Amino acid sequence: MSTEHQANSAGHVMDDSPLFGADLSFHDITEMVASHTEKKTPIAWFAAFSLANIGLMILLVMIAYLFWNGVGVWGLNNPVGWGYAIVNFVFWVGIGHAGTLISAILFLFRQQWRTAINRSAEAMTIFAVICALIFPGIHVGRVWAAYWMLPIPNQMEMWPQFKSPLLWDVFAVSTYFTVSLVFWYVGLIPDLATLRDRATNKIRQRVLGVLSMGWTGANRHWRNYEKAYLLLAALATPLVLSVHSVVSFDFAVSIVPGWHTTIFPPYFVAGAIFSGFAMVVTLLVIARKIYNLEDIITIGHLEKMNIIILLTGTMVGFAYITEFFIAWYSGVQYEQYAFLNRAFGPYAWAYWIMMSCNLFFPQFFWFKKLRTSIPFMFVVSIFVNVGMWFERFVITVTSLHRDYLPSSWDYYSPTAVDVLTFVGSFGLFFTLFLLFLRFVPMVAIAEVKAVKPEADPHYYDGHGDGHAGHELPTAAPGPPATA
Repeated sequence: MSTEHQANSAGHVMDDSPLFGADLSFHDITEMVASHTEKKTPIAWFAAFSLANIGLMILLVMIAYLFWNGVGVWGLNNPVGWGYAIVNFVFWVGIGHAGTLISAILFLFRQQWRTAINRSAEAMTIFAVICALIFPGIHVGRVWAAYWMLPIPNQMEMWPQFKSPLLWDVFAVSTYFTVSLVFWYVGLIPDLATLRDRATNKIRQRVLGVLSMGWTGANRHWRNYEKAYLLLAALATPLVLSVHSVVSFDFAVSIVPGWHTTIFPPYFVAGAIFSGFAMVVTLLVIARKIYNLEDIITIGHLEKMNIIILLTGTMVGFAYITEFFIAWYSGVQYEQYAFLNRAFGPYAWAYWIMMSCNLFFPQFFWFKKLRTSIPFMFVVSIFVNVGMWFERFVITVTSLHRDYLPSSWDYYSPTAVDVLTFVGSFGLFFTLFLLFLRFVPMVAIAEVKAVKPEADPHYYDGHGDGHAGHELPTAAPGPPATA
């Protein structure tokens, strides 16, 4: 059967792009993915891990310095009371959106191309949300009282301010993190059992045995797994849309010019998916090359992600233009000034970096030659990540540095502590991601096998009599295609 126009056992017709770069057997897929967690650790991994650890140390030192001295070490002033901490929080939450989108929403829509990339994207989501959660914790000033953000009863009857959008963030992001973590772990169970069965070391065998929860691949296990996976996908899907909508309420419920707008929830969600897919492309372009997975994560997979980047980038650009229109149409002079100040004021440099990276560069993906070019898509994905960070900077700082009273206007500049804390958060992110690459299958082995035509129980029914008449698979077949 050709890789084009394949059909799975449920009768869903797949799209025209090949899902594999070569004719791989089930055994080939297991070997290609699982062997990377079993082989001797390459020197390149140690080099990358060392760099990431330097970044992580910088983050820890900056946090310790902040705890000792207070938030005065940041560049905050009056009226810019929100700076890098909020910018970085929104940036990392946005990065964390693509993983759950790929896993949950594309799963519900039976998009089989997701199987090659969902595991890495889910891991990226969890690590990005961990990075995001640092910033609300440290930006409150009295970090030793950060637990007040949680509704923990105590003798002083100190309760969180439930009218505060910052509290809504705590509930939204922690719920998103919990569901994403459980969803990721459930998807890992069949692959952990595969690693367990291949393990030659007793300690490794026992650890993987505990983590795989006694998985044997029995029919009952597969049926329970499919139900659990489907339920978690259904639970995670609305969270993808709700989390960044809630984050946008930090701004939208205020009366600050430039923030008080109803376009923020859809605008933030589109931007989050945009930046999340860009980060997935950035990571997978490198990882698929180093781990020789080009036949599983093909150009076709990368091209589809670039199409989504093009779509969401255009939506984000449309939102930028709509904001200007609404400010003009409202007739409110403060709103009109806020947006003119963004484009032509003291922070115009940040605004035009944002516009260039988010609106103009992704438009090159209209050309197939460019969206299938590895060097070009890598550069554009970096630009998008840069642009999305500047988007959050523009929204946060430009609206605050000139409020209703000209007497309080000021120019915000970050300090070295601000910058190093942000740089250090990348160290934490890449440390966790490199550990993931080293110890966990970066591709969902069982799910990738399930989209192979051989997973169709009728594939070997060459004579139409219900009996296998052709070559049998070299390994046990994967789960039913509905998994």
